[in-house]
This record gives sequence, C-alpha cells and structure tokens, in this order.
Amino acid sequence: MSEFTALPDLALRSLGGSVIAANDESFAERESLIRPGRPGFQPHTFGAKGQVYDGWETRRRREPGHDWALVRLGLPGVIRGIVIDTAWFRGNYPPHASVEAVAMEGYPTVAELEAADWTEIVPKSEIKGDAEHFFEVADERRYTHVRLNIFPDGGVARLRVHGEVRPDLALYDGLSLDLAALENGALVTACSNQFYSSPNNVLAPGLARHQAEGWETARRRDGGNDWLVIRLAGAGVIRLAEIDTTNLLFNAPGAVSIEGTADGTTWFGLLPRTRLQPDTPHRFRIGDAPAVTHVRVDIHPDGGLARIRLHGSLSES
Repeated sequence: MSEFTALPDLALRSLGGSVIAANDESFAERESLIRPGRPGFQPHTFGAKGQVYDGWETRRRREPGHDWALVRLGLPGVIRGIVIDTAWFRGNYPPHASVEAVAMEGYPTVAELEAADWTEIVPKSEIKGDAEHFFEVADERRYTHVRLNIFPDGGVARLRVHGEVRPDLALYDGLSLDLAALENGALVTACSNQFYSSPNNVLAPGLARHQAEGWETARRRDGGNDWLVIRLAGAGVIRLAEIDTTNLLFNAPGAVSIEGTADGTTWFGLLPRTRLQPDTPHRFRIGDAPAVTHVRVDIHPDGGLARIRLHGSLSES
C-alpha cells in the first residue's frame, strides 16, 4: 500500500463519480469499477453471462485493439496515485493497463471527451491477476475525467483515483458554503486516532448510513481526548457548526469543542466544550470570529462522529 491511499478517492461513486462509458461490458458492468468497499466474490455463482464478478469484465477480444472505460471524477482534483485492483480475476485479467486523464469544464458529452487531448498519467504497465497495483502520479494539473485502458481485454474489479480535491470555488462568490466539505476542497490533515475508520469520512457528502461511514476512535485509557485538524476549503468565517453523531448509539463522544487558526500558530476558541447526545445531529451557532484556515475539533474523551459541517463564507482573499 502507498501513502497516497490516505487521500480521498476522487472517482468513488459515493462521492459523485460515474463510469460514463465503456467500449464493452459483456460479462460484468462497468459501474462496479468505482463502488465503495472491497470486491466480493462467490464461486460457482453463474448467471446468463457466466460466473458473476464484482467488477468490470469485457469479452474475449478476437480483433486488434484494446478495451477502455471512461470515468468522470466525482471530485475534480490533482491525482496523486492510481490503484488498479484485479481482485478475483485470476484466469481472465488483462496483462497490461494504462490510465489517461483530461480536464474539461462544464458537462461534456462522451463524444466530446473522446475527441479531447488526453494525458497519460500511468503508462502501459504489466499487471497480475487477483492483486492490487499501486501507481504514483507526478502531475500537478487538475483533472476532471480519467480513462482506464486494458490490453487487450479482461476484468478489473476496482479503479481508485486518489488525490487532492480542487473545486471551482468561484461558483460560491458572494454565497455561503460548507467550508469543511470534502467536495469543496477541505481535508483532514492530522488526527489523534483512526483505529476503526478514516477521519476524512466526516467531511464526505450526504448522511452516514452506518458507523463505518463516519470516524471512530479506539477506547482511550489514558485520561486524554481525541481530536482531528481540518484544512478548510479556503480561509473563511464560520457561522454555524454541525456535529452529527448519527448511528453512534453507545460510542458517541460526551462533548465536543472547536478551535480555529489563521496562521497555524495562534489558536482561539470557536465553540467551547459542549455536551453531545448519541445518534443526534447537533447545530451550534458560532459567535463573531475572524477568518480561519484550519480548525481543530476535539471530542471528549473518545468515540466517533458521523459528519462535521462548518458553514460560512470565504474571506475576500
């Protein structure tokens, strides 16, 4: 596993990604490529098209060429690494694969994307069956779509596109927004503990369906407390904090407090230590406070949070 996998998966379906086209999906549908979670498999499970796979699988190619799938990133951004996972594809995996990327604003059609000038970010590389393959990407450009090429055919279970979110915040000029939203470019940069689940889950869109879709720490036995630091979408003034403990019935924190900073050195209080209830969305107004770039959310003493929302407005800078 590589360090870049700690960054959000920009292509994930639950973050808005979509496999908008594929030249072939005879055996297994293209949409599986960006599903959350590990691929599943049940042997000797046959449908009308053969063994059922949790992945994308094309027919056996009898002519020159290769197969491909086109993915719109749910969160446009700078790609730091690609994972091509061929889990459970053992006799029908592609021996080689490559990945290309392109940036196209607005809502392009498949035909417009096919005609675009694509950049190769993962060169044609050898891959194996039933294995994860990690490819670092050294490219500082912002991309909106990727194309997975497999040579010549076969099956891929998952495609992960890890990177840093780079939204167009000009859309919010003069408007309020969630400064802590992953889709707006916020990111957890430090965390005391992530034993059960990733802290970046609290910045994800939508509501958490269960505990695993939030952030949960191990039980503390040292008298301290757990915390995380969020780099906001941009310098801004926070007016409302939402602290959601939904699904956390017996492991919600007893209390929460929030601090902010604009220079990374001087921290000041935004929300004093405040009692929380289990399985409850909480909303707290934030009094007059200057613009901040980062916040620290302390939970007392430990437990989990489903979501954190910090509503406000970007500063003029």
